[in-house]
Amino acid sequence: MSQNPTKHTKVLIIGSGPAGYTAAVYAARAMLNPILVYGSEPGGQLTTTTDVENFPGFADVIQGPWLMDQMKEQAKTVGTEMIEDHISSVNLKSKPFEAIGDSGQKYTADSIIISTGAQARWLNLKSEQEFRGFGVSACATCDGFFFKEKEVAVVGGGNAAVEEAMFLTKFASKVKLIHRRDTLRAEKMLQKKLMENKKIEIIWDSVVEDIIGDKEPKNVKGIKIKNLKTNKVEELKLDGLFIAIGHDPATQLFKDQLKMDQEGYLITKPDSTETNVPGVYAAGDVKDKTFRQAVTAAGMGCMAALEAEKFLSH
Repeated sequence: MSQNPTKHTKVLIIGSGPAGYTAAVYAARAMLNPILVYGSEPGGQLTTTTDVENFPGFADVIQGPWLMDQMKEQAKTVGTEMIEDHISSVNLKSKPFEAIGDSGQKYTADSIIISTGAQARWLNLKSEQEFRGFGVSACATCDGFFFKEKEVAVVGGGNAAVEEAMFLTKFASKVKLIHRRDTLRAEKMLQKKLMENKKIEIIWDSVVEDIIGDKEPKNVKGIKIKNLKTNKVEELKLDGLFIAIGHDPATQLFKDQLKMDQEGYLITKPDSTETNVPGVYAAGDVKDKTFRQAVTAAGMGCMAALEAEKFLSH
């Protein structure tokens, strides 16, 4: 097999989703002829989100996959080269920067925008994946609205789980927080608020064993939980289950080359998307564990492209 010649670009965007596509739109309109390399799941987490009601500009409910297709087409139309490949290694010490894909293709770039995103951690139950989007969710701020006056449960024990449980009390009639240990990891102030909330019940020392529901139409009816101290299994009637056991940012590729926090999120300068390597930018969930919204990711994609343009003009 003959080797493809190296592809050079002023801006290499790694990863799709709202951050990557928006960065591509801005970079292309700045005449930087960006290359966007996307993996096997173009569009990222939004492609597993059905109804999107909080992206500005749409009075009617839109579909996550449709929104991502539109962003992708927009980026293409203004002049982004899209390549399906999985970047397996990068060298941020070389000038220009280098990246190598699984395809064997070598890319060189004067600047790089990283928008590889994050994945929610799941419990890895077959039934969980089956009902994902039909009562099982990993994002309360995305889906809480659909559970008005219904009973839901949240799995987890950290800040995210406690915040999700509190947020869900705005809609749900009852929220159960299920935690595998007998103490929460969440910060004390949050725990105090949680304990004071009459709508929340904490179920300690327990894990979710299975999710029960109807096949047609698909919806969650309840869960089976097991108490780890007594091994007793019981069924709870529920309308929804929120998994809040954390996210994993897709940053393996940049270990030992870019600064990241303990959880692996890329660290950028304040009010900027610039990493500790000048010319390398990070946008979206790969660096943001606070907001994690499509609109904030898109905003950061825009910032990254504008910062890259400025960097390249010097």
